[in-house]
Amino acid sequence: MSEAKWSVGAGLEGRGVIITGASGGIGSAVTKAFASAGARILAIDINQERIDTVLSDCDGDGHIGLVEDLNDLDSHEGIVERAVRDLGGVFALVHTAAVLRRASNIDAVTEGDWDFQLDTNLKATFFFSRTVASEMIDAGQGGRIILFSSQGWQTGGFGGSVVYAASKGGIVTMSRGLARTYGPHGIAVNTIAPGQIKTPMLLTDLDPAVYERMTKDTPLGYVGEPEDIAGVAVFLASDHARYISGATINVSGGFLMY
Repeated sequence: MSEAKWSVGAGLEGRGVIITGASGGIGSAVTKAFASAGARILAIDINQERIDTVLSDCDGDGHIGLVEDLNDLDSHEGIVERAVRDLGGVFALVHTAAVLRRASNIDAVTEGDWDFQLDTNLKATFFFSRTVASEMIDAGQGGRIILFSSQGWQTGGFGGSVVYAASKGGIVTMSRGLARTYGPHGIAVNTIAPGQIKTPMLLTDLDPAVYERMTKDTPLGYVGEPEDIAGVAVFLASDHARYISGATINVSGGFLMY
């Protein structure tokens, strides 16, 4: 392999990248960052207007926005086929899509709350990653799969996020298994574990006292911005990260250390 050019997104120019949750707090920053690195984006979310707004702020052209519910497992093959047809292939999947239902009292968690979060955050992630990886194997060019966990995978859930954290713990374990499975095909699989990042998901129904305590307990002393995550995702998809696989990258301002 030729020596990587020293830009954070080296090797992404002109390559097809699928980004889920693309209009969310972190997802929108990730989408813009990959576009700035020269990638061609297939952006997926559940609201067309928000997707269009994000893509209108992206560098480059040829990007696509799709409204899809990834809990519909039957939709996965069609999404990948669209990426292959219109982007020329799929080099990377950046899967930011997730849901959180807070419960101030754990006894208030319903079976529906559990199923909604585990189905979206863990089940759909597994099946969509498998579909994308299958295409990467067929193409024979390797690739990158970047999944999203949370600092809660190790600290445990707080602020009403016990079930959410459980789903994100599953992501870490699953990504390691995927890395072992797909590594022989040149596909690197890694996970990003954000800490407190200023997004609507973090702030919705969060007790202000919990937010204040989390901020004080973060050694760097502030809540991160989505752009703090986006650069890590671009790096993991770049030529520079070609020998990183099975890793969980902690981006939490020091709140979580391991």
